[in-house]
Amino acid sequence: MKKIKIILMGLLVISLSSCKDFLDMTPTNSADADQAIKTPKDAAVVINGIMRSMTSSSYYGRDFLLYGDAKGGDFTVFSQGRGSDGLYTFNHAANIGSYASFWSQIYYCILQVNNLLENIEKQEASGVTGFNTIKGQALTARAMMYFDLVRLYGKVYDQDKSAFGVPLVLTKLTTDVQPLRATVEQNYIQIVKDLTDAAPLLPKTKINGYINYYANKATLAKVYLYMKSYGEALTAAEEVINAPSMYTLYTNANWVSSWTTQYGSESIFELAMVPLENDLGNSSLGIYHRRRSHGVTAALGFFVASDYFIARLNQDAADVRKGVMAADEISTTRMGALYKYSGNTALAGDGKAGNSTAVNIKVIRLSEVYLIAAEAALISDPAKAVGYLNAIRKRAPNLAPATAGTINLDMILQERSKELYGEGHRFFDMMRTNQTIEFNDEVGALSVPHRTKTINRTFYKTILPIGDAELNANPPIRAQQNPGY
Repeated sequence: MKKIKIILMGLLVISLSSCKDFLDMTPTNSADADQAIKTPKDAAVVINGIMRSMTSSSYYGRDFLLYGDAKGGDFTVFSQGRGSDGLYTFNHAANIGSYASFWSQIYYCILQVNNLLENIEKQEASGVTGFNTIKGQALTARAMMYFDLVRLYGKVYDQDKSAFGVPLVLTKLTTDVQPLRATVEQNYIQIVKDLTDAAPLLPKTKINGYINYYANKATLAKVYLYMKSYGEALTAAEEVINAPSMYTLYTNANWVSSWTTQYGSESIFELAMVPLENDLGNSSLGIYHRRRSHGVTAALGFFVASDYFIARLNQDAADVRKGVMAADEISTTRMGALYKYSGNTALAGDGKAGNSTAVNIKVIRLSEVYLIAAEAALISDPAKAVGYLNAIRKRAPNLAPATAGTINLDMILQERSKELYGEGHRFFDMMRTNQTIEFNDEVGALSVPHRTKTINRTFYKTILPIGDAELNANPPIRAQQNPGY
């Protein structure tokens, strides 16, 4: 069998030095990794490092969530050149604007997971026990990482599941391997396998900042929704919704203030942002969402809400979700600046001594699971879908509740837009449901030569190119570059 060479050797060298900042032991992907993990306590330190890696600015800490919002039509750009507007304008090519840091950072996280799992396997073979929770967290995290990668670099599952996805790397890599791309379907099969294998290993209690059984099930529900396996998605979602005394939806009265709190009642998986450790400071997600110069001059007004989103939110003047919006630089009356990730419009943060840049990342909230359940039940049980949708729709108290006769996919997608705005979902929702995205370019009178005003998933730039760094490090994968690049 033809040997293939390592993914991103340069990345690995850089990563090995940088990971010392968050691991208190020899990193699991260093030369003496086999000696790093001897006990469950050792493994817990490593899983902490993996959670920290996931909060990188190149992943959940900022860019991955920006990607899901900037491309979905709910965000727009008032002035080009302030940073990351290439996401909005689709200015992507293999040699420039490829956002290759997604590939490198997420695969770095996967390498950490793989090394952790292999070390655990060795310890278990020698008779050491007590690793189940860590193993379940690692498998679930790997599933999330591959789910994110295949959505960035592969076609939508029901569009062409035989198309190229991303390389499946499930073991330690030697220096002479060049992983080739699996299919989208193979990626999803592995994602479901990891989640299924992990579930019985995980506790059904809250573990703030880490993955438990219900975070696993919520992820599985989301994956099945993307696969259009609606029965399985509904089953997984309802297991989370019906978890006894675990999670409750925020009331209308406390929805806005929930953003000033860590690990609230809706928090199923929340990544900790810790001052002096992984706080991104003036490069944080909250800074990218704020009004220009609010709090610090580094807030440049990178992104604002589109007219389309503002109109959607204004369908009910009493919609509680307007409480995390404030005036942007365009107008004192245009409520286009988002403050979820600053805590609130007064920059309160989420309880870390007034620090408004180290706000935790809400990866999975209960409200999303309700909306997954509504969509999954839409065809088979409209009455059930209505119940789940209205539990969220009532955050706009003057809107007529959905009924079995009025509920439809567009209504659910609109509710997802309003509820999950700024949390990195809209673009992926539009792609998986085969919607047309319209961009509000006229807000900033933008010149956008890289896409048209409206796009759908047939547009080749809805999938990122594999960047030159990877193509050069792994020449065989060049023949598998995404079409159009």
